[in-house]
Order: sequence, then structure tokens, then C-alpha cells
Amino acid sequence: MYLRSVHTESSIPHLLQFIRDNPLGILTTAIRSSTYPLLQSSHIPWVLDVLESESVNPDEPVKARLRGHMARQNPQSKAIIDSLTAKESTSSSPPSQLEEDVLVLFNGPHHHYVTPKFYTETKPSTGKVVPTWNYSAVQVYGKATIYHDSSSPETSEFLDKQIHDLSEHSETAVMGYTGEEGKLAPWKVSDAPDRYIEIMKKNIIGIEITIEQIGGKYKMSQEMGKGDREGVINGFNSLGTDVGAGIARTVKERGDLKDAAK
Repeated sequence: MYLRSVHTESSIPHLLQFIRDNPLGILTTAIRSSTYPLLQSSHIPWVLDVLESESVNPDEPVKARLRGHMARQNPQSKAIIDSLTAKESTSSSPPSQLEEDVLVLFNGPHHHYVTPKFYTETKPSTGKVVPTWNYSAVQVYGKATIYHDSSSPETSEFLDKQIHDLSEHSETAVMGYTGEEGKLAPWKVSDAPDRYIEIMKKNIIGIEITIEQIGGKYKMSQEMGKGDREGVINGFNSLGTDVGAGIARTVKERGDLKDAAK
């Protein structure tokens, strides 16, 4: 990811909260195989575990990890399992850990094309403007430990915790089902038959990623002058859409932060 300084978000607590708020991440692996493509990606919802207090120093290591799962029949899962099986007798590293780093990319909830017509300051005076695209994203690099042996108690315990925690987060934080007055109660894994859950567990693998590097950006027109930013805000609000309103709000927030830092 190109982290231009004007767009970079370096606050570790902010980046971790971004992941909590946007848990659907794209897992990318680079695994050499004669059967599967070198590069594969899958959309996976993740649970974030912070192992120590969230440091505010971006130069300090991030003490956090991601937990997820994916279908065993996914070609990416098959390439992962084949890689681990092949290295069992030839590598000194843990047998369940991929040798190659993995990448997870999280996207913000709103992104949109930006027409030069929104730049109400620069376009009329010089015409030196071009289209662009506004978006926000966080990327994570790390080492992945894989739980794929369906007969292993360790795998069973990992998957039990994973699906419980992911369901709880999604039902409460994403859906708002808290069971409080006037709100629906959250769905729980225990609502499904135990035997059914055990069958489902045999058809997935668990993934645990120790975060080694994290970075993020808000490309939200901060590089433009205040007049052009106001034009972008007004332009997106005029669209009358939820996405437009979300972009306009974020452009204002990031622009205010830029102005306050001067």
C-alpha cells in the first residue's frame, strides 16, 4: 500500500479499532504449488485479540493477533494444507506455521469516484485537476498458524473459541442485537445443535495471524486546499446517498485533522 504522508494514519489504537469496525478482511497468501496459483485471496471475517495494552507509539511492535476460519474446500485452504504437510519433515519451524508472511487488507465502509467537478476552487481558476478515488484501508502483515487437523483437540478448541467470539462480535457490534430493552437478543452458537456444529467444524480450518506490521490510510481529499475540500463535501452530500454522506463526513473529519496539525 502506498502510504503518502498526507493520507497516512499512524495511530495504532485507531488502526486496531478500524479492524474491529470493518472485520471483513482479504487474506492473501503466496504459496508455491504445482497445483494452485501462487497468489490466492479470500474474504474472511476476523476477530482481533489485543495481547497487551494498545501502544500509541507506531514504532513499537503491535502486540495483537487476528483469528479467522475458512472453508476446507477453498483452493487457498488446500494450498495452505499441502504446504504444511510437505514441510513437516524438512523444516525446523513449527509444523502448523506457514513459512511465508501473509497479508490481510481491510477496507473502510465507504469509497467513491471523485469527479473534478467537485473541486470548486482549483477547477475554475486553473483547470489543473484530474479524477481520483477516495477510500480508506488498513493492511496487516504477519505469520499465520493454521489449525487444520480435524482430529486434534487443539484445533477443536481453537475453532470453538473462534466461532463463538466471531458470532458474538457480529451479532452485537455489527447487528446491534444486544438483548437490551427494545432490541433483539443475539444469536448464539449454542442455538444450533451440537452435532451440526461439530460437522461444520470439520469443514473449516482455523487461522491465527500474529501481527508483525500494520499500516493504514485515509485517502479523503486531504491533499486538496480547504476550498476544494468544501466542494468535495458539498458534492458528495448532494448525491443524496448513504455512501455520499459517509464520504462527505470522512472528508470533513480528515480535513479538520489536517488543519489542526498545522
